[in-house]
Amino acid sequence: MKILHTSDWHLGRALFTRRRYEEFAAFLDWLLRLIQDEAIEVLVVAGDVFDTTTPGTRAQQLYYRFLRGLAASPCRHAVIVAGNHDSPSFLDAPKELLRAFNVHVVGSACSNPADEVLLLHGTGGTPELIVCAVPFLRDRDVRSAQPGETIQDKEQNLLDGIRNHYKQVTDAAENLRAQADRNLPIVATGHLFAAGGKTVQGDGVRELYVGSLAHVGPAIFPPALDYVALGHLHVPQIVGGSDRIRYSGAPIPMSFGEAHQQKSVVLVSFEPESTTPHIAQIPIPTFQRLERIAGDWDQIENRIKELAAEGSIAWLEVVYDANDLIGDLNDRLNTLVADTKLEILNTRNLRRTQQALEQGDTTETLDDLDSTEVFLRCLDAHQVPEAQRPELMLLYQQAVHDLWQQEAID
Repeated sequence: MKILHTSDWHLGRALFTRRRYEEFAAFLDWLLRLIQDEAIEVLVVAGDVFDTTTPGTRAQQLYYRFLRGLAASPCRHAVIVAGNHDSPSFLDAPKELLRAFNVHVVGSACSNPADEVLLLHGTGGTPELIVCAVPFLRDRDVRSAQPGETIQDKEQNLLDGIRNHYKQVTDAAENLRAQADRNLPIVATGHLFAAGGKTVQGDGVRELYVGSLAHVGPAIFPPALDYVALGHLHVPQIVGGSDRIRYSGAPIPMSFGEAHQQKSVVLVSFEPESTTPHIAQIPIPTFQRLERIAGDWDQIENRIKELAAEGSIAWLEVVYDANDLIGDLNDRLNTLVADTKLEILNTRNLRRTQQALEQGDTTETLDDLDSTEVFLRCLDAHQVPEAQRPELMLLYQQAVHDLWQQEAID
């Protein structure tokens, strides 16, 4: 049994002003070739298929074109679960049709967690694999509000709800294995933020829950699970030192912070009648080179000239970080790349930003801040006492969290 684990495609995502459909198409074509070459039997996509809850036409075309190609490949089953960026109802809408092609979609948590457990069969009808297809678990899926709850009560009830959900799906999977009377591997999916997980600046990874328990520990996954395919974090990584619990990571860099990160998918193999996974990372080619160039003017100029001499077609983020103030930075940069194949997508002038902060200048823009930083600045501006800030921060996080969860429901 050969399983391929991938996640966080974010089809439709843009990088500053540039749409990235060609990169997404190149990745999906490469993925189909890999499935063919490696004779992959099960594909697992652990959430965030799309970048928004209302994907555009081209993003949808990429998705369905890929599924059409998958039907003509050696892959017998695909398991696709929703992430926090996905609309559960949008993903679920064609699930009955897709099931006819052995594409199993789980957009939202089921009222009976056992309904998320799939028994996958081989070509001869013999049971081969059990998958606990757990999507992103929204707060309302695993926790009921109780009168008089403290913040700590809410956090603990949330964690208990997630733990209980995984226990129920695992129990159902073990019952299926006993009925099949075979030593079938059990694979689970998850779309969550594991404690200790690594992120990079600008990757768009959202906090999923409010409070200190937003990051769940590896003990939440029962030991009966032979492999846990996670999504949400874009950096490929294992969880809690366990090789069997891991993130595949995003397939293309979602920000310039990921520019030099080796992207990969995970190949998980099981021998017949064995539940011990053999795990290998398969590197993904770079379809569009990104590079962040940081330093003083001489460093920036020299690096751009080096790239131009190579004939590079990289997209660039330039971060000017020096003591000297350069007021015409953008003009200088545009002149440098004018006769090259390079394209500058973003420029950050840290010297100008620092001067603006010191002088109270209003040239700083919202692009320089994230939403949480704006809220903190608001607290400073209104001289809110430190003792009141933790509760206000939790209320703010709850409001933001409710907004994007409502967006996902709509």
